[in-house]
Amino acid sequence: MASDVQDETANKNDGERIAKVMARHGLCSRRDAESWISEGRVKLNGTLLTTPAVKVTDKDRVEVDGFELPTKQSTRLWLYHKPAGLVTTAKDEKNRDTIFSKLPENLPRVISVGRLDINTEGLLLLTNDGGLSRVLELPKTGWLRRYRVRVFGKVNQEMLDVLKEGVVVDGVHYGSIEATLERSQGHNSWLMLDLREGKNREIKRVMEYLDLRVTRLIRISYGPFQLGDLERGHVKEVRARILKEQLGAKVIEEAGCYFANNVNIQKSTLGLRPKPLNNTKNNKLKNKDSFKSAKPQKWSKNSDYKDKNNERDGAKNKPQKRGKAQKQAGTNSFRRSK
Repeated sequence: MASDVQDETANKNDGERIAKVMARHGLCSRRDAESWISEGRVKLNGTLLTTPAVKVTDKDRVEVDGFELPTKQSTRLWLYHKPAGLVTTAKDEKNRDTIFSKLPENLPRVISVGRLDINTEGLLLLTNDGGLSRVLELPKTGWLRRYRVRVFGKVNQEMLDVLKEGVVVDGVHYGSIEATLERSQGHNSWLMLDLREGKNREIKRVMEYLDLRVTRLIRISYGPFQLGDLERGHVKEVRARILKEQLGAKVIEEAGCYFANNVNIQKSTLGLRPKPLNNTKNNKLKNKDSFKSAKPQKWSKNSDYKDKNNERDGAKNKPQKRGKAQKQAGTNSFRRSK
């Protein structure tokens, strides 16, 4: 028994897989790290690596393209309102616009948590932590993804209830989906769909199974994070303390998230505006009112990300409202002083 404990401790002290370390430093995802190693771009203590099956510690020197790994970054997460018409990829073979080409310039290097189809809009999570991205994408994490869906065709609640047991479409099994009919007008209807798997084009294929055609698809939540009133194309960072609370100890441990003590989130990345879709001279927008100011956005009273502690802290700095008697007393004292 004692030897088993010693072996387990020794394994922990051996370090972590190099792909995981590279991802945690915000350089790339684990998959990209493995590709870079196979391409001969990574060195360990001066020796070119040929396999990602290597563990490293803080004492090792890792170089990528001749440069040492950057300083370890704290895990961060952003909410992004993806517009329709953008591809969720770093590079597109068809030279279509990607989400990364439209993100604010002062945003650090980020990767997406999963993907949204080109015509799908709504909430997309972005993070600088490859390990966190991988864990949040896994179905076993169990995070609920909620969508509002507009469909064309005849539909009723009884048809939608069939999806609770899961369905098989073209040999692919899709798990339980909670579907609710919100309203209908003619042959157009709005639905609310809750699912946990998020397979490729899952909603469109399941709707086709019901003889319905998806005409608009909007993701409004991913786990505890909500799209809320975030404007299309805009980015908002989740504060570090709230992020830790929402992720929970299990996800943080599995993803290997790192949070520095007294994390200071840069205010310049709160409420960022996107790049203009059409470049103009000096990068000025033709219609300045079409985008929010780049100033940090305050957490609104009805924000989905504001917890009780924030409310309590805010109350300390908020001016107290005076009652009617106090106002009257203040008015009388002013008159007497005259």
